[in-house]
Amino acid sequence: MKRYFITGLLIWVPLGITAWALKFLISTMDQSLLLLPSSMRPENLVGIYIPGVGTVLTLLVVFLTGIFTTNIIGQRLVIFWEGVLWRIPVVKSIYYGVKQVSDTLFSSQGEAFRKALLVQYPREGSWTIAFMTGYPGGDVVNHLTGEYVSVYVPTTPNPTSGFFLMMPRSDVIELDMSVDAALKYIISMGVVTPPNGKKPVEPQAALLHPQDSVSSASSDKS
Repeated sequence: MKRYFITGLLIWVPLGITAWALKFLISTMDQSLLLLPSSMRPENLVGIYIPGVGTVLTLLVVFLTGIFTTNIIGQRLVIFWEGVLWRIPVVKSIYYGVKQVSDTLFSSQGEAFRKALLVQYPREGSWTIAFMTGYPGGDVVNHLTGEYVSVYVPTTPNPTSGFFLMMPRSDVIELDMSVDAALKYIISMGVVTPPNGKKPVEPQAALLHPQDSVSSASSDKS
């Protein structure tokens, strides 16, 4: 009976959490409907509340913003708007701090969260999965000897919190593992193990080491 109950939990818990996350995301994005006049909102036009309409509106606004800011006029408006924000003391610190993080994370040319690493943390002999976020900069590099990398060590099961470390390049091991697989491994606390990254031995290897093939064949005959 216990086994059946646990099996049921394994089915419903992921579904429930997924449904809750989607509901929270959709309800949050639906708040964009508040920007419309009350006469243009779906509940006033149709007579009922339709979830997801605000989500479509939000995605459409983001898409159109991306199209608009790729031309010269849009870029000049962005520069003008950022210049206005730069003159507001508190807003300037928040806006540019968030902008630097988002530019680093979402840039297609950046190295942030592009590589999964194996590092020793919190002590030597204990290993955990981390992500490469870049390289040390500023005055920090004047106090480091050798090549260092910036590393983010996430906590489990919540990878949004963690620790920022600067480690010698020689102390980190780059994994043959995608970032998605590494995140699943962390969130599941090691339960959902990713597939082995080792490549199968190619047939040409036997030609490079014929003595191994002869010895294995003789052992099989014996």
